[in-house]
Amino acid sequence: MESADNKDGMKNADSKFNQEIYSKVVRAGKRTYFFDVKSTRSDEYYLTITESKKRFGENGKFHYEKHKIFLYKEDFEKFAESLQDIVDYIHENQPEIDATTTRDDDEPGEEKVANFTNVDFEDI
Repeated sequence: MESADNKDGMKNADSKFNQEIYSKVVRAGKRTYFFDVKSTRSDEYYLTITESKKRFGENGKFHYEKHKIFLYKEDFEKFAESLQDIVDYIHENQPEIDATTTRDDDEPGEEKVANFTNVDFEDI
Protein backbone atom coordinates (compact mmCIF):
# COMPACT_ATOMS: atom_id res chain seq x y z
CA MET A 1 0.00 0.00 0.00
CA GLU A 2 1.39 3.40 -0.90
CA SER A 3 1.82 6.01 1.79
CA ALA A 4 -0.37 9.11 1.85
CA ASP A 5 0.69 12.61 0.80
CA ASN A 6 1.17 15.14 3.59
CA LYS A 7 0.22 18.88 3.41
CA ASP A 8 3.37 19.66 1.42
CA GLY A 9 2.61 17.01 -1.19
CA MET A 10 5.43 14.85 0.13
CA LYS A 11 4.98 11.16 0.83
CA ASN A 12 4.53 10.40 4.51
CA ALA A 13 5.58 6.82 5.20
CA ASP A 14 4.37 7.07 8.82
CA SER A 15 0.74 7.81 7.87
CA LYS A 16 -1.48 4.94 8.98
CA PHE A 17 -4.83 6.59 8.19
CA ASN A 18 -7.22 3.94 6.90
CA GLN A 19 -4.32 1.55 6.52
CA GLU A 20 -5.00 -2.05 7.42
CA ILE A 21 -2.99 -2.75 10.55
CA TYR A 22 -4.04 -6.36 11.08
CA SER A 23 -6.46 -8.66 9.23
CA LYS A 24 -8.06 -12.03 9.73
CA VAL A 25 -10.18 -13.96 7.19
CA VAL A 26 -12.80 -16.52 8.17
CA ARG A 27 -14.26 -18.70 5.43
CA ALA A 28 -17.65 -20.09 6.45
CA GLY A 29 -19.50 -22.02 3.77
CA LYS A 30 -20.65 -19.66 1.02
CA ARG A 31 -19.67 -16.63 3.08
CA THR A 32 -16.33 -15.07 3.92
CA TYR A 33 -15.84 -12.74 6.88
CA PHE A 34 -13.03 -10.20 6.99
CA PHE A 35 -11.92 -8.73 10.33
CA ASP A 36 -9.71 -5.71 9.66
CA VAL A 37 -8.03 -3.40 12.17
CA LYS A 38 -7.61 0.07 10.69
CA SER A 39 -6.53 3.43 12.06
CA THR A 40 -8.20 6.85 12.13
CA ARG A 41 -6.44 10.14 11.34
CA SER A 42 -5.78 10.54 15.06
CA ASP A 43 -4.09 7.12 15.04
CA GLU A 44 -6.88 5.33 16.97
CA TYR A 45 -7.62 1.77 15.94
CA TYR A 46 -11.06 0.55 14.93
CA LEU A 47 -12.47 -2.70 13.58
CA THR A 48 -14.33 -3.35 10.36
CA ILE A 49 -16.21 -6.61 9.95
CA THR A 50 -17.15 -7.40 6.36
CA GLU A 51 -19.37 -10.25 5.21
CA SER A 52 -18.87 -11.19 1.57
CA LYS A 53 -21.04 -13.62 -0.36
CA LYS A 54 -20.76 -14.60 -4.02
CA ARG A 55 -24.04 -14.00 -5.90
CA PHE A 56 -24.93 -15.10 -9.41
CA GLY A 57 -27.00 -12.94 -11.75
CA GLU A 58 -29.50 -14.14 -14.35
CA ASN A 59 -26.80 -13.92 -17.03
CA GLY A 60 -24.59 -16.35 -15.10
CA LYS A 61 -22.03 -13.71 -14.12
CA PHE A 62 -21.22 -13.34 -10.46
CA HIS A 63 -20.60 -10.44 -8.12
CA TYR A 64 -19.80 -10.18 -4.44
CA GLU A 65 -22.44 -8.81 -2.11
CA LYS A 66 -20.78 -7.16 0.87
CA HIS A 67 -22.05 -5.89 4.20
CA LYS A 68 -19.75 -3.93 6.49
CA ILE A 69 -19.84 -2.99 10.18
CA PHE A 70 -17.54 -0.38 11.71
CA LEU A 71 -16.82 -0.95 15.39
CA TYR A 72 -14.98 1.67 17.42
CA LYS A 73 -12.89 1.16 20.56
CA GLU A 74 -15.47 2.63 22.93
CA ASP A 75 -17.96 -0.07 21.87
CA PHE A 76 -15.65 -3.13 21.89
CA GLU A 77 -16.53 -4.32 25.40
CA LYS A 78 -20.32 -3.97 24.99
CA PHE A 79 -20.17 -5.65 21.57
CA ALA A 80 -18.02 -8.56 22.80
CA GLU A 81 -20.21 -9.12 25.88
CA SER A 82 -23.41 -9.12 23.82
CA LEU A 83 -21.93 -11.43 21.20
CA GLN A 84 -20.78 -13.87 23.91
CA ASP A 85 -24.24 -13.75 25.58
CA ILE A 86 -25.93 -14.58 22.28
CA VAL A 87 -23.49 -17.40 21.45
CA ASP A 88 -23.97 -18.88 24.95
CA TYR A 89 -27.76 -18.64 24.59
CA ILE A 90 -27.69 -20.46 21.26
CA HIS A 91 -25.42 -23.21 22.63
CA GLU A 92 -27.68 -23.70 25.66
CA ASN A 93 -31.06 -23.46 23.88
CA GLN A 94 -30.58 -24.72 20.31
CA PRO A 95 -32.42 -28.01 19.83
CA GLU A 96 -30.16 -30.90 18.89
CA ILE A 97 -29.79 -31.26 15.13
CA ASP A 98 -29.48 -34.61 13.38
CA ALA A 99 -25.83 -35.27 12.50
CA THR A 100 -26.78 -35.96 8.87
CA THR A 101 -28.25 -32.47 8.48
CA THR A 102 -25.92 -30.02 6.78
CA ARG A 103 -25.64 -26.32 7.42
CA ASP A 104 -27.92 -24.21 5.23
CA ASP A 105 -25.98 -21.23 3.88
CA ASP A 106 -28.82 -19.90 1.73
CA GLU A 107 -30.55 -16.68 2.63
CA PRO A 108 -34.15 -16.87 3.85
CA GLY A 109 -36.52 -16.76 0.92
CA GLU A 110 -34.03 -18.13 -1.59
CA GLU A 111 -35.42 -20.76 -3.89
CA LYS A 112 -34.13 -24.23 -3.12
CA VAL A 113 -34.14 -27.32 -5.31
CA ALA A 114 -35.29 -30.28 -3.22
CA ASN A 115 -34.58 -33.10 -5.67
CA PHE A 116 -32.58 -33.37 -8.85
CA THR A 117 -31.86 -36.00 -11.42
CA ASN A 118 -28.28 -36.89 -12.21
CA VAL A 119 -28.01 -36.83 -16.01
CA ASP A 120 -25.00 -38.28 -17.78
CA PHE A 121 -24.00 -36.76 -21.13
CA GLU A 122 -24.20 -40.22 -22.67
CA ASP A 123 -27.93 -40.30 -21.79
CA ILE A 124 -28.68 -37.21 -23.90
